Amino acid sequence: MLYLLWVGARRFLLKRGEVGDNNSVQPTGSESDAYVDIIPMPNVGSNGTAYRSFSNCKRQGSRTLRRQRSGSSSKHLDRTESFSLLELETATESFSLRNKIGAGSFGNVYKGMLGDGREVAIKRGDTNTMKKKKFQEKEIAFDSEVSLLSRLHHKHLVRLIGFCEENDERLLVYEYMTNGSLYDHLHDKNNVERNSSILNSWKMRIKIALDAARGIEYIHNYAVPPIVHRDIKSSNILLDSNWNARVSDFGLSLIWPETEQELMSTKAVGTIGYIDPEYYVLNVLTTKSDVYGLGVVMLELLTGKRAVFKTEDGSGPIGVVEYTSPKIASGELWSVLDDRVGLPEVNEVESLEIMAYTAMHCVNMEGKERPEMTDIVANLERALASTEGSSTSLSMASFSAPLE
Repeated sequence: MLYLLWVGARRFLLKRGEVGDNNSVQPTGSESDAYVDIIPMPNVGSNGTAYRSFSNCKRQGSRTLRRQRSGSSSKHLDRTESFSLLELETATESFSLRNKIGAGSFGNVYKGMLGDGREVAIKRGDTNTMKKKKFQEKEIAFDSEVSLLSRLHHKHLVRLIGFCEENDERLLVYEYMTNGSLYDHLHDKNNVERNSSILNSWKMRIKIALDAARGIEYIHNYAVPPIVHRDIKSSNILLDSNWNARVSDFGLSLIWPETEQELMSTKAVGTIGYIDPEYYVLNVLTTKSDVYGLGVVMLELLTGKRAVFKTEDGSGPIGVVEYTSPKIASGELWSVLDDRVGLPEVNEVESLEIMAYTAMHCVNMEGKERPEMTDIVANLERALASTEGSSTSLSMASFSAPLE
């Protein structure tokens, strides 16, 4: 029944033609990002019989999660700076168009230079919001980012430096991510030529997936209290000056209940191509919704395709999950790999198989069948480690053999 509801909703939404580019650069969605009533493609099957068992891919031993629950903290923590509107106007040359580097549902994003020389990304809430509902949505997103990011500190999360709250102005100040978003490096037309981007390396793509997974693992398992992101996508994974990936944009995020319930009833929100089908249909949120989004990102890294893209024959848009699932399940992973990177080296074959099969488990239609973030991190650590070794190229024929 879940699958039938999902397919019906998918057909309706794709018929509306809501497939566009996503040009996010800093902590924001793009102008074409759409929320709530948009969804991705279904996975093939739900029993995972075609995919490698996770039993041999789990991390050895177990982690002890030391969670000492603290009381609810103020969004205005000492470690987060409070800026005046004048300071941020000066930093961005009065929010000039030449400093604009992105836009999303919350508002525009600008590159700025603070008085002390720090480069920052400044997200400015839409100042033309006249409707009360839209203003309330902006307030909720602002409060969510400030309250959550002020207490989150991890090398794979974009750091919130501070905020500004004056009259109707709501601004968020982040550390500047020099190399922009993963989305842009994978899908921007300027990066389509082979060797034009550092991402045209399988090892680097696996590392980026691992970095993002570690950031999500942190908010699920180690943040106090735990957090569900709700909008994991390639435009929300940013790259710093050392090409380390960091998860950004917590405007839709929710704090997990202190009682540690497994399910939370809430209206589904997200972005086309990435939102968990179970969450969309049933309005029941779990941490496995973030797992689904990460699975889609991993498929983007493997194929170079957008989460939803137009087919070459013009038959209509298709999701990367729907596009890759039959091929990976039948052992033809090589046929969907991004040809800008080229065929994998011998030592990279197992790495890509691990990443592909991990991704397919992540996008399972049923949340209970998806892996925990700890297991995903373990798999990707193994995949990255496997890239070390021989540098002999593998033929397409030998790579097409189905996995055991």
